Amino acid sequence: MKKLCIYISVFLVFAACSKPTKEHSKKEKLVDYVNPFIGTDGPGNTYPGATVPFGMVQLSPDIGIPGWDRIAGYYYRDSIITGFSHTHLTGTGAGDLYDILVMPVNSRSKRRIEANNFKPFSSFNHEQEDAAPGYYTVDLLDYGIQAELTATERVGVHRYTFPKDKNTEIHIDLGYALNWDKPTATFLETVNDSTIQGYRLSTGWARNQKVFFQMQFSKPFSSYNYYKGETPMEYPMKGHTKMVLKYDMEEGEQIVVKTGLSSTSCKAAEEAIAMETDGFNFNFHREKAKLTWEHELQKIKIKTPDKNKKCVFYTMMYQSMLAPTLLSDKDGSYKAANDEHGKYKEGKDSLAKANGFQRYDTFSLWDTFRAAHPLYTIIQQKRVPDMIKSLLAHYKETDELPVWSMQGSETNMMIGYHAVPVIVDAYFKGFDFDSELAYKACKESAMVSDRQIDIYIKKGFIPVDDSHENWSVSKTLEYAYDDWCIAMFAKDLGKEADYEYFLKRSEHWKNMYNDKRTWFQPKDESGVFIEPFTPKSYTSYFCESNAWQYYWFVPQNIDGLIEKTGGAERFEQKLDSMFSYFPEPEDKLPLFSTGMIGQYAHGNEPSHHVAYLYNYVKKPSKAQKLIREILENQYKNEPNGHCGNEDCGQMSSWYIFSSLGFYPVNPAQGVYHLGVPAFEEAVITFSEDKTFKVIASNFSKENQYVKNILLNGKPLNKTYITHKDIVNGGSLEFVMTNEASNNLFQDAKTPVVNKVYH
Repeated sequence: MKKLCIYISVFLVFAACSKPTKEHSKKEKLVDYVNPFIGTDGPGNTYPGATVPFGMVQLSPDIGIPGWDRIAGYYYRDSIITGFSHTHLTGTGAGDLYDILVMPVNSRSKRRIEANNFKPFSSFNHEQEDAAPGYYTVDLLDYGIQAELTATERVGVHRYTFPKDKNTEIHIDLGYALNWDKPTATFLETVNDSTIQGYRLSTGWARNQKVFFQMQFSKPFSSYNYYKGETPMEYPMKGHTKMVLKYDMEEGEQIVVKTGLSSTSCKAAEEAIAMETDGFNFNFHREKAKLTWEHELQKIKIKTPDKNKKCVFYTMMYQSMLAPTLLSDKDGSYKAANDEHGKYKEGKDSLAKANGFQRYDTFSLWDTFRAAHPLYTIIQQKRVPDMIKSLLAHYKETDELPVWSMQGSETNMMIGYHAVPVIVDAYFKGFDFDSELAYKACKESAMVSDRQIDIYIKKGFIPVDDSHENWSVSKTLEYAYDDWCIAMFAKDLGKEADYEYFLKRSEHWKNMYNDKRTWFQPKDESGVFIEPFTPKSYTSYFCESNAWQYYWFVPQNIDGLIEKTGGAERFEQKLDSMFSYFPEPEDKLPLFSTGMIGQYAHGNEPSHHVAYLYNYVKKPSKAQKLIREILENQYKNEPNGHCGNEDCGQMSSWYIFSSLGFYPVNPAQGVYHLGVPAFEEAVITFSEDKTFKVIASNFSKENQYVKNILLNGKPLNKTYITHKDIVNGGSLEFVMTNEASNNLFQDAKTPVVNKVYH
């Protein structure tokens, strides 16, 4: 009865949409501006397949060939498809997931190549391919089969349209693996003549990953075979990696396949199918996914005559909602990250249950704490408490907050304890969760003995050692920032001793500063600066960056960094050099050094806040010029449209914030520094009667600079606006001009150090 009521409600929504009023029929569909192929070429590492916002399923095509370019399974320049798998990472440099590959074939082709491990494949071209939010389609040219994909939160839905062929097959391949991923245990069995189920356990970046599934087919298969590798097997047994389902198909006949996923059991996967789908009406589920995306995109409406800019903006909105991803079942159950020691050990995982919230994972925190999570506090206010509770669930399961977690597994990728600023930001913005538990999690995660945190506590800095990824300078700076966040949290909770302790630790960035050379510089065990030292060199001292790019990472105390640099004038000169000192032709740039403007690398996260620092030295016109340059040149409405890894929503969130005219330099302070808007108008909708409107008056291609700014009709005497200014509703007006002027912020206030605005 509950399920029936759900579908009656959905039907009524669709019925209302199917018979619109004349006024409603003119309503712009924002999903039409989303281009899921942005980032599928070049360094973006995105996938074009079907998913819903923050969904468990990412059903997308797989080229089937390993390598960096295909790290998300797909690469726009390729010309073959090896199948469609149900899980993918968006915009990372991590080669994992690709669970449960499905490939329809027939007798028209038997080609095999070594590059994809001799698996069935088909050629394709982009003329017979399309993608939209919640939908992907491609023609498998070698077989004459059209493939279509859509999704619900926990169910991937396929539709295949076949030519006439008595020897049609659908391959279900659990042995398929790419890059870092490797199956450790697999199982397949038939439930009846139109249902199969099983599991795929794997290791890779996500260790001890578990995916249980059930797969239902709209047409019964006439027969089937099990395989272990390429060897036919007679009975279902553990270790079988593939099933081949046999069909006799007529011209134009279709098969719809529904795949429910769970990290706990096949039964939970079956329940996902029962609760989230109804029958085999592919178009119904496609339309439902489309409406879900439309609802999300309508939260920000922009006004611009430039269709390409509109496509970039709404694609960035779309990509900002591809992670974190859902982990829990309908009843809240999920594979936990714990074991008896609070650390991962083989075979020690257990099940947990999220009571009263949805459990999310895929937290790329080194990237997303900067802009993606602050963005969620504006446009994902219902989900933010669940995300925080998910971080706290990880803490309860492992005794630490996650560093970079996915699929109920801690990868320990990158540095910092950046769940802290995400939690502290949400706390000060008034989101509902257990603040005492949250504080305990933050504090204890900053006091552990791993990841050199114990050395940092003892010495006040991290010295150079022989490890491959020592990253000593970067770690010191990032730990110091996270400590500032804990200090602010402690102060607000009345924990004065902790406040003083962590505030002192937040000043540890000064211990890496060489006053004689005015650089953050690595030290040896004795505290002596390492020489020789070349700031533009990429070394193990800095995390995916150099000394230029990490110079600016003191977001908790930019005023102190200005003083260390030698004052406002010297700081401005150094900023100027950051954007004008280009690498020499003979300089060796690493893979992640992309989107370069001088030493600034927009393709990697440490640079993302730097252009806004001109506001601190009363030179906003320089910030405006650079921000506009980045907005217009580093994001394109084309497959090679990202200048670097999209990184689970961070690259896209930078664009959303910056195109609206503001950005969180210190992501946990509750303020957004003012830049320059990219559109004539943008409206953020919180409810029917509450909006925040950003207006660019005198907007034109020639008027690149800001003359003055008004908040709710009154002149603004600050270089920033607060979170409350936005969520309380109102208007922010930028008066545009064609003259670069720095009069705007001459008497304006910058955020106060050691204060959170709430």
